[in-house]
Amino acid sequence: MKEISARVFRFDPVHDKEPHFQNYTVQVNDGARVLHVLHAIHDEIDPTLCYRYCCESGQCGSCALRVNGEPALACMEEAKDGMVIEPLNLPITRDLVVDLKPYIRALPRLIPGAEFRMPNMEEVDLLKPLRSCIECMACVSVCPALQVIEFAGPTAMRQDTRLALDPRDGCDRVTEAVNSGLFTCTSCQACWKVCPKEIEMPGKAIEKLRAMANKKGLTLPRHQEVAKMVRETGRSVDRTEPTFLEQVPEVLEPYGELKGTVGFFVGCMYNQRLPKTALNAMEVLRRNGFRIIIPKEQVCCGSPLIRTGQVDFLDTLKRRNIDAYAFRKIDTVVTMCAGCGSTMKHDYQNLPFRVIDINELLTKCGIEPPARLPVKATYHDPCHLLRGQGIRNQPRELITQVVDLVEMPSICCGSGGGVRSGVPEEAAALAENRRREIEKTGAGIVISSCPFCEFHLSGHTDRPVKNVCTVLLEGYQEKDRQKKDAGKPAC
Repeated sequence: MKEISARVFRFDPVHDKEPHFQNYTVQVNDGARVLHVLHAIHDEIDPTLCYRYCCESGQCGSCALRVNGEPALACMEEAKDGMVIEPLNLPITRDLVVDLKPYIRALPRLIPGAEFRMPNMEEVDLLKPLRSCIECMACVSVCPALQVIEFAGPTAMRQDTRLALDPRDGCDRVTEAVNSGLFTCTSCQACWKVCPKEIEMPGKAIEKLRAMANKKGLTLPRHQEVAKMVRETGRSVDRTEPTFLEQVPEVLEPYGELKGTVGFFVGCMYNQRLPKTALNAMEVLRRNGFRIIIPKEQVCCGSPLIRTGQVDFLDTLKRRNIDAYAFRKIDTVVTMCAGCGSTMKHDYQNLPFRVIDINELLTKCGIEPPARLPVKATYHDPCHLLRGQGIRNQPRELITQVVDLVEMPSICCGSGGGVRSGVPEEAAALAENRRREIEKTGAGIVISSCPFCEFHLSGHTDRPVKNVCTVLLEGYQEKDRQKKDAGKPAC
């Protein structure tokens, strides 16, 4: 037996004006789950505690709640001393019980068509990744789109995809999904990361539905314009100044001792709209001993097309990018765009080189210490870096060498998944949520590591928004200034 203390959310709408937390300490067996702690509290201390459970084996989804801020199944999550137990971020009925009825009712059900046919093996394989949902609604509770715009939610989108792929169903699920907000998903991947069954809803459901919608001619007009631009120019955004690729030679040598040689993939935004940021990154890499090879024939990675379901031209983009680096026998390609890095790591197959984010590279190889700047900063986690690539600590390791860091919640800024271009009112509303969180930190600057996040946030906060590499370069410039001043003769 061991002693477990827990801080539990309590709220009875009949008697309580405001929610509150209550502390409990119970004795449970080693290896106890959160549900066992709740049972002990209810049976031994407070029988008024309300929570939901059924199968106790992770198969029904009834006991979903939040543990230390993260959605989990109480019957599967190991109990830890000092944990905080809260309901899912959904309408609360009482204590840890939330109202699931509206979300369950919204789920589409199979309606047999006139020509009934059982799915073949190929269709079954497509259905398998989507059918293990236990309707716990953890994904719904973390969906940023649902906070600001009308949207059926990720569980409903998953079910629409499942039915659209099932020959037994007789309804037009694709049009149904479009009408229910298919293009409001930001591809933030929060739903996938909290799913107890690890259903990859963005890639296996929403993007697949968007591809079906494209075949029906239902792609949003603005998304069609982006695809047209990619076909005609190789880029998903227009240029606003001389591009990065126009300003650099194909090879950049390090300033000091050679540490390694890497290829660099710039992406559309850093090439066309934010070239100065990419140039800053080159200075940081060169200062830290890297020779950089920059193929001029590289094009859009294809992410904007994948996220919006327009995949017909995708193989051409992939082949051109792969060949550009393979021809030069480059074995490591560095990305600094979160979306490009995630796409090349997950959507490109059989790459003849490894792809590494610039934050990964710099922390793995170690950097020259920069000077510290008298600045308090906060960091915005790009969705395609944090959840798409699992990169959280590396940017922070770099940032804290230069400035003081104040954390804020990791929330989508609204610029991904084609939402900024296709549903701008949603993107603006999500950016407003970010602005409020930024202001709470009291930080003087915002740091990120994604061009879309940086560009989008800069239009919604009065704080300067900078890339990790830009802040590192400023630290190096301050270090050089201090060294120069130290060498001046005293007056």
